[in-house]
Amino acid sequence: MTETSSVPLADVRTLADAIRGEVAKAIVGQAATVDHLLIALLAQGHVLLEGPPGTAKTFLAQCFAATLGLDFGRIQFTPDLMPGDILGSNLFNFQTSQFTLTRGPIFCDLLLADEINRTPPKTQAALLEAMQERRVTLDGEAHPLPAHFMVVATQNPIESQGVYPLPEAQLDRFLFKLLVPYPSLEEEARIVARFGERSGPASPRELGIAAVTDPARLQAAAQAVKGVTLADSVIDYVVRLVRATRESADLASGASPRAAVLLANAARARAALDGRDYVVPDDVKALATSVLRHRLLLSPAAEIEGKQVEALVEALIEQTEAPR
Repeated sequence: MTETSSVPLADVRTLADAIRGEVAKAIVGQAATVDHLLIALLAQGHVLLEGPPGTAKTFLAQCFAATLGLDFGRIQFTPDLMPGDILGSNLFNFQTSQFTLTRGPIFCDLLLADEINRTPPKTQAALLEAMQERRVTLDGEAHPLPAHFMVVATQNPIESQGVYPLPEAQLDRFLFKLLVPYPSLEEEARIVARFGERSGPASPRELGIAAVTDPARLQAAAQAVKGVTLADSVIDYVVRLVRATRESADLASGASPRAAVLLANAARARAALDGRDYVVPDDVKALATSVLRHRLLLSPAAEIEGKQVEALVEALIEQTEAPR
């Protein structure tokens, strides 16, 4: 395989600004969510979006994919969904007397896993190999996925009927868990003014969203991010912060070493978006909550006291000494 060349970090920042501008043609607000999606894209990670119905989680993923020039796939997760519905299967062709691979919707660049917690754990597990190793194994044969393969999953935190909590092994494969809130009063007024006259949902193309990049350029940008300097002192800070989650009496389960690796990679991407070729502790602090919140389990005592994971992470950030 030919090694992918990188681009100057200034080009990475310019590309990110172009993507933000295109997404803003359709999405009102949600600037922080879009920035996290960009960081995940450059760090080659996956994102879990959680928010109430009607907050444009699905539409945001569609618009984001449209700006990237990527092959977009969508799976609507339901209780009767089977692993083969996601991965595909080998079907026997009676004309050729051979098995032919029928590819499932997972064979794409950016996969929207809509309402991922509505399907049983057996089907959810079909994503594990794809998210970690970017390949799918069917009948003992491995089929590679694109190097920039990305999963954006959505889930609704309100409903408790007919949903299946995501296994810890799958949660740990998401770089970020992002909470998508209701819009502000001003933003909601802009949403109604922009879409109130439409008789049905609009597509990204109808709203003028066009691709501003392509897979090759995205791979070059991701390669440039890998060259961002991560000093030993910052690595030590990341490790100490993650290890602190395992030592907290308020947490029954802390974050894994994978969390430390992903947090460091995400910090590199954030630095690149800021035009820097080095990571500072503030990059780590800004992303720590989104990286850690879905990896931590409260202790029974902390649950009874009504403590929140996000508040505990913020406290650990304050308690962990950062390098100067």
